Amino acid sequence: MTSHTVFTVGHSTHSSSGFLSLLQKHAITAVADVRSMPVSRFTPHFNRRAVERLLSDVGIKYVFLGKELGARTEDLNCYVEGRVRYDLLARTSDFASGIKRLRNGSRSERIAVMCTEQEPLDCHRCVLVARVLEGDGINVEHIHGDGHVEDHASAMRRLMANFGLDQEDLFRTSAERLQEALDRQEQRIAYVNEELRGDEESGR
Repeated sequence: MTSHTVFTVGHSTHSSSGFLSLLQKHAITAVADVRSMPVSRFTPHFNRRAVERLLSDVGIKYVFLGKELGARTEDLNCYVEGRVRYDLLARTSDFASGIKRLRNGSRSERIAVMCTEQEPLDCHRCVLVARVLEGDGINVEHIHGDGHVEDHASAMRRLMANFGLDQEDLFRTSAERLQEALDRQEQRIAYVNEELRGDEESGR
């Protein structure tokens, strides 16, 4: 079975033309927006309608998957102490539906999963979405702001190094060390709903 590739990219503070050049450099034909809130006060040219028009003008397709694959889920069952838990989010039917759409779309398009953060490791597109795609046998490549591409395995090694978990360990496998790095990064970046956290604390 042929393995397809899905890319990821962060719009960050790029100009419209700078962002387009990143996509065109890697021959991207479709963008899947996984922002839960597809608006940006600081970069309004990446608001949903604006980016949709921008891409349409150069023949790149756009699909909004923020409901299915966004990090700020509306499913309250995915929150523990007010914080989104990625393992719970990955088990929802919406998330599974979004992953299926990406998998099916990757057969005919070169898709870039778009979110906000420039650094893939600081974004759920890498720590959650890419991990699930790779588990499904789909190659994931992360497009960086300077145009270079990093494969997902390299990104995960970099994540482990960030936490000093990249060295061989007598008692833990590489997979176990990677899981610890992912758990620690999730604690850093996962969305926290302060209202939910407050409700849980007051209900104790």
